[in-house]
Amino acid sequence: MDDINVLHHRCLLNLRRRVRDIGDGRPAQERYMRLQKDGDTLSYQGNSEEVGCYVAGRPLSKGNCYFEVTIVDTGVRGTIAVGLVPKFYRLDHQPGWLPYSVAYHADNGKLYNGNPVGQQFGPKCARGDRIGCGIHSENIEAGITTVFFTKNGKEVGSVEVPVSAEGLFPAVGMHSMGEEVKVDLQAEWFLEEDDSMMMVDSHEDDWGRLYDVRVSGTDYPKNRHPGWSRGSVAYHADDGKIFHGSGVGDAFGPRCFKGDIMGCGIMFPRDYILDGEGDTDDWDRLDIRPGHASVQNVLYLNDEEEEEEEGEDGEEAGEQEQEGRKVTVFFTRNGKLMGRREMVVPPGGLYPTVGMLSSGEKVKVDLHPLSG
Repeated sequence: MDDINVLHHRCLLNLRRRVRDIGDGRPAQERYMRLQKDGDTLSYQGNSEEVGCYVAGRPLSKGNCYFEVTIVDTGVRGTIAVGLVPKFYRLDHQPGWLPYSVAYHADNGKLYNGNPVGQQFGPKCARGDRIGCGIHSENIEAGITTVFFTKNGKEVGSVEVPVSAEGLFPAVGMHSMGEEVKVDLQAEWFLEEDDSMMMVDSHEDDWGRLYDVRVSGTDYPKNRHPGWSRGSVAYHADDGKIFHGSGVGDAFGPRCFKGDIMGCGIMFPRDYILDGEGDTDDWDRLDIRPGHASVQNVLYLNDEEEEEEEGEDGEEAGEQEQEGRKVTVFFTRNGKLMGRREMVVPPGGLYPTVGMLSSGEKVKVDLHPLSG
């Protein structure tokens, strides 16, 4: 008898889970005010002094984590906002103005994150542009998630936001006569494939390809993460820490997730001394003349020229050479600078390096990205 009761209890639990997953069978109840909805088209119907807002009937989820809005007409002012809001968001406020909401505004390119004062975020949007909004579903159940925005299929940026108990619902706001958009709640977004990039995962064969192109320095231990050993520095995605020649990291930047782009570069000082013994083609092609072994970084071209001092003794020249071996390594996340770290260049130079420590990890490596 007890076994029958246990089985009955399990059946009830499974039934409740199924009801929760599929809802009550009724269509999702979307809400909107001061807007006219015709199929997937929304048009503003207010007097340009009041906000009109649309909230979708279902929140974004792991199975449906992205939507897009195409601007059909910008109207008088183009005050169109696209973002995510709680289920019972006030329809007389633009998305992003109230807590637990976030939105990308087309008229000024600003991001509004639970505040009526926005921050500069991306380019302005005009008629014909597609504004996309999505979430990285890996951490949606952790009470906080990463929301990203796109323009015409290309990512503009991302931000971490808290998630209310009901989830985050697609929303569109408008605020002037003539504004009209088309909403695609089933849109999909994929990172564009680039044949010039190399696919790398944590399996042995692919690591072999990494070493073939010398992504990692020839003398660096293969069983240690970048940043753990002397002469190395690295920004780690899992905890956002920077490791500089030590197995203990320091707080540095935000954690990184699927879709994030991590960058690393070097800023050379004006008095950087070239190592004439370098064996790479790029170094050999440089025209190095006796007495003029320094290289100027383009970052300093606008600075005032310093007068060269003559008659320096050997000790002072040695000190300058030692200083010339120091560089500033910087790291970026999605095109934004996270921070810098000064370090001495080890013998042989610094090599781009990627480290992974668990099965299934996969990244794309671009050794020649466009930067500006």
